[in-house]
Amino acid sequence: MTSTADLSIGHDPEAKRKVVNRLRRAHGQLAAVIAAVEDEAHCRDIVQQLSAVSKAVDRAGFLVVAGALKECFADEREGGDARVDELEKLFLSLA
Repeated sequence: MTSTADLSIGHDPEAKRKVVNRLRRAHGQLAAVIAAVEDEAHCRDIVQQLSAVSKAVDRAGFLVVAGALKECFADEREGGDARVDELEKLFLSLA
């Protein structure tokens, strides 16, 4: 059976860098949303920032799944259907 540890991006430093950058961006945007709420900013501004946070987190998730897909296709003999099922669950969890 395939473990979630088998589906990591740790093997690709460039992919890891991209994911970390997106998550840091989302972290900064979320801090801005919190500050906007605390400062009673206009709801339009808060919603726009929330949208940006959501998009950044989603893209980070898609990058992680894309990395797992690359690993899966590079080594498709191991894991077979169980690995494909796990990738499908990962992908759908982002929907």
